[in-house]
Amino acid sequence: MICNSQTAEGWHGKLNLVYADRLNTTQLIYDRHQAPLKVQRPFYPEGKQVCHSVILHTAGGVVGGDRLSLNFHLQPHAQALITTAAASKIYRSNGLEARQTIEIQVDAGACLECLPQETILFNGANYRQDLRIELAIKANYLGWEITRFGRSARGEKFLQGEWRSHTEIWQQGVPLWIDRQWLPGSEDVFYSPHGLFGKPIAGSLVWIGSPVSVEIIEKTRSLWNGEGEAGVSHLQNGFLCRYRGSSTSEVRNWFTAVWQMLRVDFLNRGNCIPRVWQV
Repeated sequence: MICNSQTAEGWHGKLNLVYADRLNTTQLIYDRHQAPLKVQRPFYPEGKQVCHSVILHTAGGVVGGDRLSLNFHLQPHAQALITTAAASKIYRSNGLEARQTIEIQVDAGACLECLPQETILFNGANYRQDLRIELAIKANYLGWEITRFGRSARGEKFLQGEWRSHTEIWQQGVPLWIDRQWLPGSEDVFYSPHGLFGKPIAGSLVWIGSPVSVEIIEKTRSLWNGEGEAGVSHLQNGFLCRYRGSSTSEVRNWFTAVWQMLRVDFLNRGNCIPRVWQV
């Protein structure tokens, strides 16, 4: 179902997707979207069990005043991979905050791989993202975020504006991981060792749902081979990867290697790179 909603303050985009397992085939059984958000038809590049979905932002970028709301629900035993068609651009603010809210429910036996492409914050952007995940027992979630602060290819730095990211993962009323990040645009924060340390890219990857051994943590660390800074932390039934550096390909290669390792060791799947990444 398609609706349109643009106000004087900006877009009020919505996307609501529900996935269900039908005889070992994951189907997108409900798709309601409101411009500028929409989803492409489902893909099955690795068989019918895993449904690949590509989200589109048809307006091309996010401006001050935009409100984007996304809801994903994986019913029991559904298996889905969600990514975006291109990097997300957050434009310089007109004085209003742009905000994206994502709510995810992953039921028992289901697994969601949520792998959006890079987010680029223009200098002067004012952006907040809130992500809340409800994870059932015996459900799995893997997600990453890669954020570039400033259009560094043009020499731009994130010296004005504000970025906030708030992530919560819950299981039966118990918080498994809560992560709050705030980065005000300023020269001091951009160059501070407690901020970006002069590096324009920050990334996080989280895996939650299955107990992780010390050997898996060490294997994850051994997959890192780059010039930026990287770290791995053990979480309850999972782990967290962090990156700070200057290369999108560097962090993406590491995150992809970790993701593929998890697919083999925990999900009994092979390598399958979404074709939209290769365009």
